[in-house]
Amino acid sequence: GGRSVVVEPHRHEGVFIARGKEDALVTLNMVPGETVYGEKKIVVEEGEKKTEYRAWNPFRSKLAAAILGGVDKIYMKPGSKVLYLGAASGTTVSHVSDIVGPDGLVYAVEFSHRSGRDLINVAKKRTNIIPIIEDARHPHKYRMLVGMVDTIFADVAQPDQARIVAINAHHFLKNNGHIVISIKANCVDSTAEPEAVFAGEINKLKGEKIKPQEQLTLEPYERDHAVVVGVYRPPPKK
Repeated sequence: GGRSVVVEPHRHEGVFIARGKEDALVTLNMVPGETVYGEKKIVVEEGEKKTEYRAWNPFRSKLAAAILGGVDKIYMKPGSKVLYLGAASGTTVSHVSDIVGPDGLVYAVEFSHRSGRDLINVAKKRTNIIPIIEDARHPHKYRMLVGMVDTIFADVAQPDQARIVAINAHHFLKNNGHIVISIKANCVDSTAEPEAVFAGEINKLKGEKIKPQEQLTLEPYERDHAVVVGVYRPPPKK
């Protein structure tokens, strides 16, 4: 590309904004030269040094939508260890892999074997992704693969997802660690108002020692979706 793009750090460490004709959310490509799902590459040249970023499409990623929607904290940064439930083909996972970088880890759990094949291919090039093709309802099946994590991100779109997140938290999330969960209202209860569904899910999380800190909807990128951020077993206030 001939036109020059300026890339600036976003306030979330490990996330960047490419300023051009249209601003784009980007992450630093951990595997320069490789794309994962046909996303745009942005190369910044400073003298001899080339730095490559990948565009992160909020219409294809709930986490990107949450960041552009102004979520306060994502609790993923260089060096973080993240358990990602509902990894699908690895689209968002690849950007989380960029964010946490070579010193971080992404344990990516996906039950569908078809998506899992794509996920495994993404992980071949990205050594910080550990693909786990298992049902997130049964964390004991992958307990030998997963260490303690700083953050759980969940996008499982299941009616019992609050329980799924909780049981994984009890296994793998450190005290005072965080959860970021994407809730699709009609997956939980298609007859209820989305606001009521979100409130109900938050109550379930509270019952599992997860204290909600933040909730935001994902308009205009997704309809009737919310992201909820919470802290797990925070230390008692002095």
